[in-house]
Amino acid sequence: MNSTENANAEGHYKLMVLAIAIGLTGVFLRFGDFHYASIISNIILIIGVLIALKSVFAILK
Repeated sequence: MNSTENANAEGHYKLMVLAIAIGLTGVFLRFGDFHYASIISNIILIIGVLIALKSVFAILK
């Protein structure tokens, strides 16, 4: 598989959409009104960022 086919692989973009959805969930939980909302939202947001970085670096590879 050449680099153009690798960059256009559907799996990379599915992973990117998943990362965006997880990141948005973390952002929306910041507005939650329960005891550990800030901590949980930060953890979820960091997980989303890590998944997004993984997919971006897989596309660039």
